[in-house]
Amino acid sequence: QVQLAESGGGSVQAGGSLRLSCAVSRFYFNSFSMGWYRQAPGKEREGVAAIDSDGNTVYADSVKDRFTISHDSAENTLYLQMNGLTPEDTAMYYCAADRWSGPSALVRSHSAARFWGQGTQVTVSS
Repeated sequence: QVQLAESGGGSVQAGGSLRLSCAVSRFYFNSFSMGWYRQAPGKEREGVAAIDSDGNTVYADSVKDRFTISHDSAENTLYLQMNGLTPEDTAMYYCAADRWSGPSALVRSHSAARFWGQGTQVTVSS
């Protein structure tokens, strides 16, 4: 069973940075695409960024040029570097993986991802 575990969330002031990590187990990056999602209270879960096994990335327009997704195969970890945070970035952040969906599909819809972590909270104050 694929297992994903997020960490790195917290509270920061607007303009600050955070790096989220997602430890993965029981699968290999060269077999899956992975993505980061977020869900704010009362809103739908939305795709933030995704990456495939070749390192190709896709970003939501709202985070382009501020967030960077990457993975470290040796560490079996997915990352999301978030810079220039704003209060609108406040949400629960989830990592997810899927064997068949590419990064564009993952960012477009959360239904494209089969495996999910439990989430980590990010709060940005003004």
